[in-house]
Order: sequence, then structure tokens, then C-alpha cells
Amino acid sequence: MYEAIAPLPDAGVKMFDARAFRQCLAHYATGVTVITTAVDGERAGIAANSFSSLSLDPPLVLWSLGRASRSASAFRRSTHFAVNVLSHAQLPVAEAFSSRSTDKFAGFQWLPGEGGLPLLAGSVATLECKVERMLEAGDHVLFIGEVLRFRREDDASPLIFVQGRYTIAEGATR
Repeated sequence: MYEAIAPLPDAGVKMFDARAFRQCLAHYATGVTVITTAVDGERAGIAANSFSSLSLDPPLVLWSLGRASRSASAFRRSTHFAVNVLSHAQLPVAEAFSSRSTDKFAGFQWLPGEGGLPLLAGSVATLECKVERMLEAGDHVLFIGEVLRFRREDDASPLIFVQGRYTIAEGATR
């Protein structure tokens, strides 16, 4: 039998208060990724925690990008993207790719992947994807990609983002 729980206390927050909504969402811990692409000889990359698996058959993933992002044009023109799941040792990478720097790749090692996609060295996992679909959704563009190739490092701990801060997982529990 289930017991009814008391309603959440009214903190005087408006239903559509964007800042309060963002603070609420910040309680959901996510991994940290850098999504990269290359189009017309131009590399682009952005830190994103909006990444998610979508389907195993066919293998699909998704992520979202703000329409106002300076990288939006490059990603909209690209046919492929790579998802680089960052390790706990890659905090400087996360900070650089979430900055407004004009050359986010400066100082970081990367290898060319499918079609020249930049694959960041030291990532715990990398997925090379073909853009399957782009969908407009609110103030973001949702990218759905078919995974063409992937690799993983089992001995590295992923970087985690929660409540506006980076952290690492301390180990799995049952």
C-alpha cells in the first residue's frame, strides 16, 4: 500500500520561473561530455551535459544545443559529430569547452576520427555519430545521431556535474 506524501511547501516560486527551474534541474547529476564536429575545415566543440542514449537498435544517441550558441552554425551544417565523455582528469577540458574561447582545442590533444571529427585524448568513452535528425525544441536544437563507432576506457573515472559543480563518482553501489 502506498502512502500519500505531503505536497511540496510553497516557496513562493512562480511555476515558470526560469532560474528556479534551472536550479531544480541542477539536482540531476550528469556526466560531462564535449561534443565535437568538423565542417569545411572548421573544428567546433562545446561542453554538454544534455547527452543521452536513445536506442540500442539502431544505436542512437541525442544531445541538445542552445540556438544562440556560437557553435550552432557549425553543428547545423555538419553531417557528423563525436561525443567525448570526459574523465575526472579532464576538468580543464570541460572548463575550456564551456568558455567563450575562440580556439577551444588549443593545448589539448585530439585525434582525427570519422571524417576528421576531433576525438579528445583521455576521454573515458568516445562515440562517432552520423546526424540522423535535427529538431527544433524551445530555445534548443535537438541532435539525434546514429552511432557508427565507439570506444571506452574501463579504468578511468568519469567527470560528473551536479548543482553547478564538477565532481567524480566514488564508486558504484548496489
